[in-house]
Amino acid sequence: MKKILVTGGAGYIGSHTCVELLNAGREIIIIDNFSNSKPKTLDNIKKITNKDFKFYEGDYTNRETLEEIFKNNDIDAVINFAGYKAVGESVQKPLEYYINNVTGALTLLDVMKKYNVKKFIFSSSATIYGNPGTTKYVESMEIKRGTSPYGTTKSMIEIILDDLYKSDNTWNIVSLRYFNPVGAHSSGIIGEEPQGIPNNLMPYIQKVASGSLSELSVFGDDYDTPDGTGVRDYIHVVDLAKGHLLALNKLDTSDNGLYIYNLGTGTGYSVLDIVKTFEKVNNIKIPYKIVERRPGDLACYYADPTKAREELGFKTEKTLEDICRDSWNYQKNILNSD
Repeated sequence: MKKILVTGGAGYIGSHTCVELLNAGREIIIIDNFSNSKPKTLDNIKKITNKDFKFYEGDYTNRETLEEIFKNNDIDAVINFAGYKAVGESVQKPLEYYINNVTGALTLLDVMKKYNVKKFIFSSSATIYGNPGTTKYVESMEIKRGTSPYGTTKSMIEIILDDLYKSDNTWNIVSLRYFNPVGAHSSGIIGEEPQGIPNNLMPYIQKVASGSLSELSVFGDDYDTPDGTGVRDYIHVVDLAKGHLLALNKLDTSDNGLYIYNLGTGTGYSVLDIVKTFEKVNNIKIPYKIVERRPGDLACYYADPTKAREELGFKTEKTLEDICRDSWNYQKNILNSD
């Protein structure tokens, strides 16, 4: 059987997608440099699925490493999760983000072209919509420069993929625009474990729940939303991972093309919705304080998931309660294993 190469497969979204691929009977190869992941995740993927896979420790920006993988394996498609993803860090380290995300993608695509592997799934982001002046984002909206270097790398790569397909329509590409991935696998042994102080809401709440941070900072309570706090489309990472399997099925069964899909629930929840649900489901109080808005934050946005539902059969199954329960279950397991 031909194999699926998963770059960044030990990371948060990558690891959950690898579980879904293996459970669906796919054979995978993972490459990861552990810059934002841990080797134990590979063992935990095997525990959950009871299946083995080939692993290369390396950097996807390194052409020699990629050449070795493609030369020695029969690869059918590539799913790219190897991009750096911390918005705040990208502002401090723009060159590192452009080198890793854009140069890495270019190197990967060039090696794929050399070995005539032309099925590609790209992890994009809702940040490429910029600030379109509407709360519901649809795929037909114009791509904008991101509000951070991280976001701009996603926009640039989508433009590169568009140019690539226009130049050679034997490529078959899916670009998946994520909204806000949260949660963890129900086993509690893989999940999101960011280094240092988290940028994203749920890991921040988990840190407060565990006692490693004293309180949650809520950035603004004067937005034009029901409770004044920012509203986002939070999608359970397992639902998101299953979206990649559906995208792969699309590439296997459709004519060559460049396909773009939102992966979100189509429902917005506020910061305080998340806090209250987490408290209720897990019976833990989350102290918080209101602080000034963060520059660049939008009041409200969420996905229009119609296209993904109609063309991929994508439909989210996990609830906000599942998200909060699974997130805390994973955090408790980390605490118990330390």
